[in-house]
Amino acid sequence: MKIYKTKRGIVIEHLNHYFLSKQQDWDSFINRSNLFSRIADEVRSLRGAASMDDLPEIVLAPIGHQEVWASGVTYMRSREARMEESKDAGGGDFYARVYEAERPELFFKAPAHRTVGTGQPVRIRKDSKWNVPEPELTLFICSTGSIEGYTIGNDMSSRDIEGENPLYLPQAKSYDGAAALGPCIYVAESTIASNTKISIAIQRDQELLFSNEISIARMKRKHTELVEYLFREMSFPFGAFLMTGTGIVPPESFTLRSGDEIKISIEHIGVLVNTVA
Repeated sequence: MKIYKTKRGIVIEHLNHYFLSKQQDWDSFINRSNLFSRIADEVRSLRGAASMDDLPEIVLAPIGHQEVWASGVTYMRSREARMEESKDAGGGDFYARVYEAERPELFFKAPAHRTVGTGQPVRIRKDSKWNVPEPELTLFICSTGSIEGYTIGNDMSSRDIEGENPLYLPQAKSYDGAAALGPCIYVAESTIASNTKISIAIQRDQELLFSNEISIARMKRKHTELVEYLFREMSFPFGAFLMTGTGIVPPESFTLRSGDEIKISIEHIGVLVNTVA
């Protein structure tokens, strides 16, 4: 099933029917263990909504008071790209090491007020000349540390800033409009399938500039491993979102421009659409 944060309230999509939840508080609604069973129990007491034809227009980013964190170098393609971009600064070897290391790379990406939803604009930094989107399966983890749902994440990145010096990673990754989530949280009865595919398409003036897809089975690290490290010394009273890394990186000749449209699709979840401001 899928849950949407909307201008009308919390909408549940189950078996091709839509239901408006009686609960009003998004943070309390999603931050529960055994979320699938709890929502399924509620659906049994609800009547289907008369119409949800305007759902795409009223959907908000599926985030309340949660933080968004991210994982780096979890796919071989990401390892290669980050080694290449930082080799002149002497940082290339760091990424080879972290790919093989026991401890994963985790970094803070965005609070809710810097995160946008589907249909909203993402941004590129004014002091950067090489910018790319990074399509990522994103976990929703409740405050007790269990993975309760999945969404789509766009980890916007300034590759020239990151490549200049690995210590500039926070500036390359975290700024207004650098994170997008949506369109919903997919709440599954069991773990998402390992052969689930992530795809991206970037258009400029209605011309397809770049597209690619990858299976999450090509991730080096397990989702539970990333969550365990994230929760080792930190608490998240409202739960947290964790982007799990990207295996799709456009060629070095590509950079985003204002007006570009980014569509990221993940099986079972839907499509996250953003235009570059």
